[in-house]
Amino acid sequence: MKAIAEIIEGHPLIHANPSDNVRAVARVMAERNVGAIAVLDSGRLVGVFSERDLMARVVATGLDPDHTPVSKVMTKELIVADAGDGVDAALQKMYDRKCRHLPVVRSGKLIGMLSIRDLLQVDDENNRQRASFLNELVTYSPDYES
Repeated sequence: MKAIAEIIEGHPLIHANPSDNVRAVARVMAERNVGAIAVLDSGRLVGVFSERDLMARVVATGLDPDHTPVSKVMTKELIVADAGDGVDAALQKMYDRKCRHLPVVRSGKLIGMLSIRDLLQVDDENNRQRASFLNELVTYSPDYES
């Protein structure tokens, strides 16, 4: 079974600063085709900003994306995957949290972001079936928070 570090190997680490405005962060996400971005303060992971955060905490509440710092609307209660975790452990964390993205750390330092899409690409058929089921569960869950 692959370790999470193997799955994200070669993926660039994309991040934002807490003071970046929402529009700038959303542009980076769109340009890089990612659904969530890590927020780092002096190299330390302090949050994750996702498409769900954008919709629920900015658009739905009428905040101005040009004048709203991402730190005001990011998810701060984080669950992370360890680089050595296996697919099952990552899937369980996503299932428990009802999320589609997990920051990945090694020795406490952020090394990447894992998405449900990454797990869907894992070659092991059993894991693919579980990831597909979880993707459906999370996608259609009305109480989902990033």
